Amino acid sequence: MSTLYVLDVPENTAVATVAAEDPTVVVDKIGPYFEIRGDGPVVIDRRATGCRHAVWYSCIAGVAPGDTITQHDKNALRVEPV
Repeated sequence: MSTLYVLDVPENTAVATVAAEDPTVVVDKIGPYFEIRGDGPVVIDRRATGCRHAVWYSCIAGVAPGDTITQHDKNALRVEPV
């Protein structure tokens, strides 16, 4: 399982919305964060979110222990279990 945390602010809502479109991903709220988790890798396409680069590169609040960010570039964000 892969888990990613994103601060719940208006600028980041599109990240959670796009992640939730994947049927293998679940998006919940934990305090002031979106918890985005999936059974396998979680992959979010930047262009689908419409996020500008500054928002995109600052959206990650953290990942769960045992997970790692394997891609975070202008194209996508990918979190996988180690």
